Amino acid sequence: MSSPSVSRFYQRWLSAAPDRAAKIDEVAQLSLARIDLAEYLAKEAAGGLPLIRAMRRLRNLLVCGLIRRDLEGQANLAEVVEAMTRFADFAVQQHLAELHADMVAAHGAPIGRDSGLPQQMMVLAMGKHGGGELNVSSDIDLIFVYPEDGDTAAGPGQRTLSNHEFFVRLGKKLIAALAEITEDGYTFRVDMALRPNGNSGPLAASLAMVERYLIVQGREWERYAWVKARAVTGRAEDIAALDAIVRPFCFRRYLDFGVIDAIRNMHAQIRAEVNRQERLHPDRSNNVKLGRGGIREIEFLSQVFQLIRGGRDAALRDRSTRTTLRILAEKGLLSHAIVYQLLASYTFLRNLEHRLQYLDDAQTHTLPANEADLQTVAQMMNLADGAALLAQLEAHRQFVAGQFDEMFSDKSGSSENDIELQSSNECADPDNREVMVGRFTALGFDDPEGAARRLIATWQAPRLQSLPEASRNKLQGLINAALPLIVQTASESSAGNQMATLGRLLDFLEAIARRSAYLSLLTEYPHTLARVIRMVHASGWAAQFLSQHPILLDELLDDRVHDAVFDPAAVAADIARQLAAVPGDTERQIDILREIHHAQLFHLLAQDLAGDLTVEKLADYLSALADTIVAATIQAVWQTVATRHREVPRFAVIAYGKLGGKELGYVSDLDVIFLYDDADQDAPAQYAKLAQRFITWMTSHTSAGILFDIDTALRPDGASGMLVSSVNAFEKYENNAAWVWEHQALTRARFCAGDAAIGLRFEQIREAVLRQERPADGPLKPEVIAMRKRMHDAKPNTSALFDLKNDPGGMIDIEFIVQFLVLRHAAAWPQLTANSGNIALLKLCAELGLIDAGLAASVADAYRKYRKLQHQLRLQGQDLARIAPAQVGEHPAQVMALWHAIFGPDAIA
Repeated sequence: MSSPSVSRFYQRWLSAAPDRAAKIDEVAQLSLARIDLAEYLAKEAAGGLPLIRAMRRLRNLLVCGLIRRDLEGQANLAEVVEAMTRFADFAVQQHLAELHADMVAAHGAPIGRDSGLPQQMMVLAMGKHGGGELNVSSDIDLIFVYPEDGDTAAGPGQRTLSNHEFFVRLGKKLIAALAEITEDGYTFRVDMALRPNGNSGPLAASLAMVERYLIVQGREWERYAWVKARAVTGRAEDIAALDAIVRPFCFRRYLDFGVIDAIRNMHAQIRAEVNRQERLHPDRSNNVKLGRGGIREIEFLSQVFQLIRGGRDAALRDRSTRTTLRILAEKGLLSHAIVYQLLASYTFLRNLEHRLQYLDDAQTHTLPANEADLQTVAQMMNLADGAALLAQLEAHRQFVAGQFDEMFSDKSGSSENDIELQSSNECADPDNREVMVGRFTALGFDDPEGAARRLIATWQAPRLQSLPEASRNKLQGLINAALPLIVQTASESSAGNQMATLGRLLDFLEAIARRSAYLSLLTEYPHTLARVIRMVHASGWAAQFLSQHPILLDELLDDRVHDAVFDPAAVAADIARQLAAVPGDTERQIDILREIHHAQLFHLLAQDLAGDLTVEKLADYLSALADTIVAATIQAVWQTVATRHREVPRFAVIAYGKLGGKELGYVSDLDVIFLYDDADQDAPAQYAKLAQRFITWMTSHTSAGILFDIDTALRPDGASGMLVSSVNAFEKYENNAAWVWEHQALTRARFCAGDAAIGLRFEQIREAVLRQERPADGPLKPEVIAMRKRMHDAKPNTSALFDLKNDPGGMIDIEFIVQFLVLRHAAAWPQLTANSGNIALLKLCAELGLIDAGLAASVADAYRKYRKLQHQLRLQGQDLARIAPAQVGEHPAQVMALWHAIFGPDAIA
């Protein structure tokens, strides 16, 4: 601990009046971040002092109180900055209220031309004041905004002013009240340079003027500044209107990685000016705010994530640097260890900054040049001497600078094998083409001629030729970086195929080229480009999916995409949190569902391509993900039904087909039906509306893509039936009117989402239907055979390839075998109704003696093999699951053997 007497300002203030020691003793016992400012202002104003003098005296008392509490170890950084911020807010509010009343008395109240309402000025706190982290001797950055233009309602003897003139005059008076130096000093120096058009702009601006400026002229550095903007005064509705203008200016709806380069350039300008000042004034070196590894670099490190991601994640819009750093750790955007050290460095640097200012209450950020003052500052920092202070300062600055460089260093580079393409004319130049072929040869491409042709064709595409020069340069840099990675990736893979990978990557880059943020992401994070190359090399479908949803590039930034274990409960909680953040914004909620689904799908895809998931496990995860999305969508959609008759719908979604059997693939549609159990007279209409909107939310194409195609053909009476059914009507239909093929479908049906009680009731109905007596000589067998023939005839295969799904001995035959066995024998063996999958049911049927155990095992192996082959074909982007017969070997024959054993040697398949 150190004595406050080392502060020359503290000594001067204390010795200037005999009663000040008692005042200091009183406030030193209090947390100054919580002190009743109005009470203490009244004490200073006792005896009739005007507000301008009382406020200055209160300010000096508070600063001295903070110096004493801080240096004696009673206050931490949080108390210091919170106390100063609270006092700045209080001073602005008190002075503005008094001055506004005086102006109204002289000119009448300013009235909005459109609203007809009295107007209040919004004073925006910027910088550290806006962020709640104000220094003890800092100036305050303000912006003055008023809601509407118009005129004052002048009465007799009053002079009418325009609203603009009224608020400009009011602003000048406020600045003077805060900043003029009097016998009591000043309250705060005021800086208005951050207002629209800076010092050349009007002192006060209307909301309309602010909006026009930010849209038309707002620059990148102003986004950084406006993130901190906080209204200290004004009506709530006006503040909300201003926020609606500022938020989209600061926070883009997409991931804005282009901001990294913008902050890099801004920082370079700041550093150049600091270096210039240090050359001119060597005594101003060691700037703890703007110097290398200083406070500003920590602020940049936190705010770059805000500007990149704040448009999509409201949690990252906090104005405090300290709070934002902690949020970054919570979200895994920076490691906890790095954030811990950044916070430690920030605390050290801010404490040091305060102690520099404690000396003389001066707005300084540089270490003193003379040894005596340096020793005093070291003493205030509880360090032995100036050398110890400089050593600790250097350690913190080196760490901060290292983190800053890792984020903001220029990642672009060049090498001797760069492919230099500047225009379509150069692409067509034979000499340049020969040079390109030579460089592709040097890189190790198997087909350098073909690679050169492919690259030239891409570069000549009108979409790329019309790009801004900056984007073209980034794209060229990415291509140069990618080419050796393509060769390396292909050499490490058994699949090889450099040309396919090059083509997929160029198609992807062409698709994203107009979004400079994505080019910036790949440029700033080179390891992400390497991961993209590995992904597009492994799967044509993955390349297409990434091209359609380039926002997923963010998922490749770190190891989350490979390490994340799918957790339905965590996904559901994330969906609920994000949807709750945008109540009433249907368009945004629809996109949130798509973005979360696509991100989770992408995680699973990355793990799949890495060989971390079996086909069965992947299908389980994809099905659970679909269940989660369906459940969240039902809840969200119900809130949009204005005429809903209850808060929680008695409504359920039942899954059939691949979702019902938990065999969902990446692009599977959802076969569902809708059930309700509600006696209210409005229930049928309300739940029909819910089902229709659910389908719309799922199937609509938005900028974020689509969720799922929905197929409701399996509902009672098919396309001619009602979209939603009551549970009782469904039960009656299944018992009295359903076709055999509908009972076949029921073997793979299950409750998906919604009311769990309805799900339980559905399962009871399902088991009862499946366990009905079906005699051996009844219609079951011929109807199953007939349905199989209709399906085969509907999709004939005239190729020499084997259709994994539809050909005799394929997947549909296996599914029909299992469905028949369940329907035929469930009355005697109820355990067959368990929806446990085809492989498990084949094994169970063998154990029950219903089929030959050897054939059952062979057919189960066939089904497993077919699913794996089908999955591999889907990953390569093939729509038809057809393959050379040699690749399936004897599997079709084994399936046909079981088919004929069950249905007879003459049964069609």
